[in-house]
Amino acid sequence: MEIDQSMQRMTGFISLLTKLIYFITAVVLSVLALVSFVVAGIQFLTVFGPGDLTTNLLQVLHAILLTIIIVEILETVTAYFKTSRVLVRPILVAGLTATVRQVIIAGVGTINPTDTLVIVAVIAVLTAAVVLVGKEELHEEKPCP
Repeated sequence: MEIDQSMQRMTGFISLLTKLIYFITAVVLSVLALVSFVVAGIQFLTVFGPGDLTTNLLQVLHAILLTIIIVEILETVTAYFKTSRVLVRPILVAGLTATVRQVIIAGVGTINPTDTLVIVAVIAVLTAAVVLVGKEELHEEKPCP
């Protein structure tokens, strides 16, 4: 009986510690998302300034995609607080966004054909996973009649 109570206290403590870590992570991600959003806004305002227009536009796009990645990861943490489980879809969307971001930054012309095929395959798999997991998570959220 004493061992069961000790285990329950330890489990409760670990659960509380996990929630604290998720909370701190959410705060840090929120600050990062805000900073990233402000940087993207500043870059957008200077897009027609000095320098190459294409380079400036790519920098804005890079900043916006980085913000989306941070927000998707933050969505995962937020969903944990709401459901007490980690949702996979926001993580997959963040991975897909990061992959597309890397393609845009690297430039399609500078990638060899083998790497291009691998990147296309990764994007296809992540897209399929987002669709499948998204349907599964929506199905789990709907109450059964």
